[in-house]
Amino acid sequence: MIANACEMSAKARDGRYAVAQININNLEWTKAVLETAEELKSPIILGVSKSAAKYMAGFSTVAAMVRAMDAELDISVPVALHLDHGTYEDALACVKTGFTSIMFDGSRLSIEENLEKTKELVKIAREKGLSLEAEVGSIGGVEDGIVGMGEIANPEHCALMAALGIDLLAAGIGNIHGIYPKDWKGLDFDALAKIHEAAGAVPLVLHGGTGIPEEMIKKAISLGVSKINVNTECQLSFAAATRGYIEKGLDQTNKGYDPRKLLVPGAKAIKATIKEKIQLFGSECKA
Repeated sequence: MIANACEMSAKARDGRYAVAQININNLEWTKAVLETAEELKSPIILGVSKSAAKYMAGFSTVAAMVRAMDAELDISVPVALHLDHGTYEDALACVKTGFTSIMFDGSRLSIEENLEKTKELVKIAREKGLSLEAEVGSIGGVEDGIVGMGEIANPEHCALMAALGIDLLAAGIGNIHGIYPKDWKGLDFDALAKIHEAAGAVPLVLHGGTGIPEEMIKKAISLGVSKINVNTECQLSFAAATRGYIEKGLDQTNKGYDPRKLLVPGAKAIKATIKEKIQLFGSECKA
C-alpha cells in the first residue's frame, strides 16, 4: 500500500519504535524489502538515492517499478517511496515522478539557504500530500560521492527547521554513512536529547544505521528517533551470500548462472538483514 511517511513516523514517535528505511538498488532489492515488510506486518520506507535512481534508469522508472510491484504482490502494509539525500532539483523531480516522500539535504548550504529552500518544499509537499524530511548538521561518510566529515547539529537550527512544518528531521549526532571505523566515538546522546527538545514533536531520523550497536539504537529511539536508515548492511549481506554461492561453484551447475538463480542467495540474505532490523527497531506488527 503506497503511502507517505507522515502517519507511520508519527505513530512510531508516539509508540517509541522506529520505522526502517531500506535503500533499494535494483528489482531484487525492492522485492526483498516489500516481501519482508509484508511478512512482518511492518510499515517500511524505500529509500532511493540519486545515484541508485540513475543506475535503475531514473526516478520515473523506480516509481513505476515500486508501484507496480506493490500492486502485483498485494502489499497491505504502508510503503513510502522516499528520495534519500536529494538536492532541491532532485526533490522537484521526484514530486513529478510519483514519489510519496522526499528528503531535501541542504546541510551543505548555509542555514539561511537551507531554511529558505526547505520552506518552499514544505509548501509543495503539503499541496501534493507528500512527507518531507530535512537535514541539519551533515552526516559523516560518503553519500553519492560526497564525503562528509560529520558534525553535531545545532539545536537552535533544528528548532528553526522544525518550525517550518517538516515531517521528519535528520540531524547529525556523530553518525556516518557506510562502515564505522574502529575508532568511532559513538552517538552523542547529549546532543540528541537537546535536538529532541528543540525539534518538539517532529520525528527524528538516524542516518547510517549500519553497524550501530543495539543498545545505542534502542537509546536513540527512546530519545525521539522514529526512522532509521539502513543500506550498507544489506549490501554487505548480499555480497557475502553471492560470493559464497559462486565460491561453491553453484553457478556452474544446473544453469546456476541464470540470474534468477544466481541472485536468490543474495536476496535471501537481504531479507534476513531487514528482518533483524525491523525487529530491533520495534516496528514488527505495527502496520
